[in-house]
Amino acid sequence: MGKEIERKYLVKNDAWKNLGKTEFYQQAYLVIEKSKTIRIRTIDKKAYLTIKNAAINFSRDEFEYQIPIEDAKFMIENLCEKPVIEKFRTKIKLNNLIWEVDEFLGENKGLIIAEVELEDESQKIILPEWIGKEVTGDHRFNNSYLVKHPFSSWVKVYNDKN
Repeated sequence: MGKEIERKYLVKNDAWKNLGKTEFYQQAYLVIEKSKTIRIRTIDKKAYLTIKNAAINFSRDEFEYQIPIEDAKFMIENLCEKPVIEKFRTKIKLNNLIWEVDEFLGENKGLIIAEVELEDESQKIILPEWIGKEVTGDHRFNNSYLVKHPFSSWVKVYNDKN
């Protein structure tokens, strides 16, 4: 069993661009519930099935298994919730951590989130200058939430409140 300990932040400028390798991700959900999610993800020619439970603070159990790409494509097309999440993910190594910057496409275009996985919840991190407001624990920024509530449908309301 894997443990995911992750913090999320909004990205405030483009200084992160060209700092790492970028790949196209496509992911969709078979199950979206408060207590768990089951996701199918493709990255280039690889595919994964991921099962996660609900986060407590910023930790949760995570099980991830590689699956055949053709199976993943079929499940995304025929079995998963729509819309499918599409994004470019850039992995950036800084201060012995890997930052993952997700630049969303489609109905979530305009949203850019940076995530960093930690070894434990009390681990200290140095925030890069391009990191903005922390959104760890704000369910609106979960990919599973964005499927049913795309960023394009709430960006004006969010911007007006913050």
